[in-house]
Amino acid sequence: MLRKIRVLVAIISIVVLTLLFLDFTGITQQYCGWLAKIQLVPALLSLNVVAVIFLLLLTLLMGRVYCSVICPLGIIQDIINSLRGKFGKKKNRKNRFNYIEPKSWLRLGVLVVFVFLIVLGLCNIISMTMVSFIEPYSAYGRIASSLFAPIYNVGNNLVADAVADSECYWFYDVETFVSLHLIIVAFVTILIVGTMAWIGGRIYCNTICPVGTLLGFFSRFSVLKPVIDVKKCNGCQKCARNCKSSCIDAKKHVIDYSRCVVCLDCVNNCSTGAISYKVRSALKTNDEISKHNIDDERRNFIATGLALATATAVKATDKITDGGLAKIIDKEAPQRKSRIVPPGAVSLSHLQRHCTGCQLCISACDNKVLFPSHNLDTFMQPIVQYNNGYCRPECVKCSDVCPAGAFHSITVAEKSSIQIGRAIVNLDACIMSSQGKQCGNCSRRCPSGAIILAPLNPEDENSRYMPVVNEAKCIGCGACEYYCPVRPLSAIYVEGNEAHRMI
Repeated sequence: MLRKIRVLVAIISIVVLTLLFLDFTGITQQYCGWLAKIQLVPALLSLNVVAVIFLLLLTLLMGRVYCSVICPLGIIQDIINSLRGKFGKKKNRKNRFNYIEPKSWLRLGVLVVFVFLIVLGLCNIISMTMVSFIEPYSAYGRIASSLFAPIYNVGNNLVADAVADSECYWFYDVETFVSLHLIIVAFVTILIVGTMAWIGGRIYCNTICPVGTLLGFFSRFSVLKPVIDVKKCNGCQKCARNCKSSCIDAKKHVIDYSRCVVCLDCVNNCSTGAISYKVRSALKTNDEISKHNIDDERRNFIATGLALATATAVKATDKITDGGLAKIIDKEAPQRKSRIVPPGAVSLSHLQRHCTGCQLCISACDNKVLFPSHNLDTFMQPIVQYNNGYCRPECVKCSDVCPAGAFHSITVAEKSSIQIGRAIVNLDACIMSSQGKQCGNCSRRCPSGAIILAPLNPEDENSRYMPVVNEAKCIGCGACEYYCPVRPLSAIYVEGNEAHRMI
């Protein structure tokens, strides 16, 4: 029964966590966004004390259940391992595991490197890119947003097209944006993790994942544990041969609790009822403990680091038609001297120090202005581009969903006062000043009223007009850049502020 409950909770958890990246309506993020905020590393980076204390107490009480029912990358490994058990070669479906000595030096070494990288990132010495490669939640976020979301959106659009004539408004078409470098990173990640899970069950969690290593240290002292009653054990070793964590030494009746993820498969497979999940001290006498002495030092917690650095060009899918009537030139993003980072991120350096590149803010952006960076110093972190829309003042979703503290939570009123950049006019390209044609799109569309049209020569009644930007009002939302009809580069564009300003 306990194993069935664990499986049910894990299924609910992975479905909800995946929908956080797929559900473009925002309903899942509104009601279940807290599940992303209790992931361990994002909670630590955002100083979410309540979530950190909850996870530590949970581990001290029940062991590494976090890795079985909360961590999405851990649940994915269980799914792959289960598929191997059903569709692998018949001779390898069952009894395919054995006890493996813990690689304590590797586990501890990677954890130290991981913590060291986080400290350097918070000190703004390096970016958090290297951290994000091996942080499990962010790794799964990239898999969901880059590999699952495009398929989900295509399926949604097919259904929307099929019911378009039936006056059903439950479904509607959405645009799908793909990033080549993120697809490569996500594919390599799932390939490595999936291969390790297919071959060795939870070998990734117990040789690489720093979260598993850290929680493994605390799980050694947990109150509830799967324990072996040596009086009932008949020595069949089915528990060890079906332990995906390879942490049961059946010959010595010892379980390495630093690697055990409390999947309870051993309890389910034991035909004599020798293994049960309860308070450990309740089953063993002092004589038995002395007889089966456990070497605690052999069960040091583990950690590992995986550094993948893949940088390729990013190109978002731009609109190529104007109202479906005529083809127009693709709009290109300008070469900005300073990148634009979303409201709530405070500054470029703050984003670099805290963002783990999980892509949740990008998935949540209804305005389609957030894209993953392909620059090495901000690799996979969100940057703002106005090719497909502009940052609407009434939207604060990115600051609401961020679990890692890279964004400060802001209100709509606060966002309207945050200047993330300022508009700059290229008079040589503007059709009003260079060609004398009527336009004024930038002025009409500006939500903050920061752009006015002024004559080039005030003394000439027939003078051509040009857009003028009042930087004291401009918030850098990009409406002017997006609506400018000049192609491929807009005649007015936004230059980012490295540190945001209040106006």
